[in-house]
Amino acid sequence: PPASQNNEQGSTLRDLLTTTAGKLRLGSTDAGIAFAPVYSTGTASGKSGRTVPNILDDIIASVVENKIPPNRAPKMNVKSEIKEEPKDDKKSIQDDCSKRYSDIQYSWICDKHVLWLRDHKNTNNWKLFKECWKQARPVLVSGMHKKMNFSLWKAESISLDFGNQQADILNCKDSIISNTNVKEFWDGFEDVSKRQKVKNGETALLKLKDWPSGEDFKAMMPARYEDLLKSLPLPEYCSPEGKLNLASHLPGFFVRPDLGPRLCSAYGVAATKDHDIGTTNLHIEVSDVVNILVYVGIAKGNGVLSKSGVLKKLEEEDLDDLLRKRLKDSSELPGALWHIYAGKDADKIREFLQKIAKEQGLEVLPEHDPIRDQSWYVNKKLRQRLFEEYGVKTCTVIQFLGDAIILPAGALHQV
Repeated sequence: PPASQNNEQGSTLRDLLTTTAGKLRLGSTDAGIAFAPVYSTGTASGKSGRTVPNILDDIIASVVENKIPPNRAPKMNVKSEIKEEPKDDKKSIQDDCSKRYSDIQYSWICDKHVLWLRDHKNTNNWKLFKECWKQARPVLVSGMHKKMNFSLWKAESISLDFGNQQADILNCKDSIISNTNVKEFWDGFEDVSKRQKVKNGETALLKLKDWPSGEDFKAMMPARYEDLLKSLPLPEYCSPEGKLNLASHLPGFFVRPDLGPRLCSAYGVAATKDHDIGTTNLHIEVSDVVNILVYVGIAKGNGVLSKSGVLKKLEEEDLDDLLRKRLKDSSELPGALWHIYAGKDADKIREFLQKIAKEQGLEVLPEHDPIRDQSWYVNKKLRQRLFEEYGVKTCTVIQFLGDAIILPAGALHQV
């Protein structure tokens, strides 16, 4: 169809580029390209003006520049330009991968939504990872602890080296934060009798949140920092200097998110009476995240579930058969339970949580966002309702010692 009949906004990026480019000529802007660079304008000084160019628009402009001669308008036939993309068929993707990546040990878990790379040493892992990452799917890589100096990550080792430090400790049940000596936290890490008690006599579920983080981590724990960096999975993507790590190529004027590393340590829920709470509530990260489980402590004391009791609790979850098989493997040590949701389901989950808040008589303010505020841990009953009422399925993953979970930016998760 002629350009005038096309949808102005375009249903795809290609439509948008071609319909807009048809109205422009090279040389018609001061930049001499079909799309002028987009600049942000600031009003702090009372005058608007160009600041930093948007790199993406420059790239788009150069693409369009090569497509349109300066002296004539292109004949637009958007329909013929667009090649029909293959459907996102999980089965065809898996069949294709099994043929092309026969040298890689991997499985699909969580209803084929999560890629599990079973051999962390395989240098070709990144090739299969790339196929999965294009679809914004989580990835699990096991065995990372085999590359690490395990003695550095033991609770008593960290307590011995840094017990005199002060840090913010979060009580996960009531979200109260207190500044206290780090040694108090580590003393109770595997001995429940030494843990803080709350007003009703229950044992507190404590978390050392992001201590230490970023540059502090590197300065405080240089040996652990180096051990972590040399042990990262898929270094092509995950290493700070990785060739395929976008953050390592960003120009200096970009405001970068906190890329860590950060140490996150928490007591287990197994030692509490209430098993419907988490150590990390449902939230979204603004960047891709790599989370490696470097140590799992076995808590001892009154009221703590035995290892068999913990396994029984985990088996009550909606688990993939391969994860159930790992639970039965005595050489595997489970340490964290994750619930993961695709970014596309964020609006449905937000609406659901606001609905539940109203049912519970809680005030729902328009400026409050239950995901951004990290105010919910979605328990088993609510996860079932979320599926029945909104069609949103939970992806449940057990993280064992040495497992690295890699999440794409925008994915929702709780632990």
